[in-house]
Amino acid sequence: MREVSNVFTLMAIFFLPIAVIYTFWTNATGQIEWTGSVALWLLCIMSLMGTFGLRSASKKLDEDPADNPRAEIAEAAGDYGFFSPGSGWPVFLAFGATTVFAGLAIGWWMFIIGVVFSIVALLGWCFEYFRGDVI
Repeated sequence: MREVSNVFTLMAIFFLPIAVIYTFWTNATGQIEWTGSVALWLLCIMSLMGTFGLRSASKKLDEDPADNPRAEIAEAAGDYGFFSPGSGWPVFLAFGATTVFAGLAIGWWMFIIGVVFSIVALLGWCFEYFRGDVI
């Protein structure tokens, strides 16, 4: 985690002067371009949030094998979860998301259809292997 937090720190160090230069540069033209300025400042802030979060977590957790330059690949082995190899629900969810975003451009009726389709697909994907009582 320490290496990843260093990457976020470098991103913040990069975005801070870029945000300052961009803000002053657009102000020199007569009017600040707010969209780009706010986006660059938020990139800097979000990079610092990533740095702070990862550094806080790395202090509380054991050393990550990725932080040890002499670590072996087997040290990072473990159970990463269950992944369904033949599920069709992600395809339906992608179609629903596509319909939602196309609905933003085309019309509200398509947006609503996409939201309903996406909710059904998401629930189908979440409960694909659920077998048992509800209570």
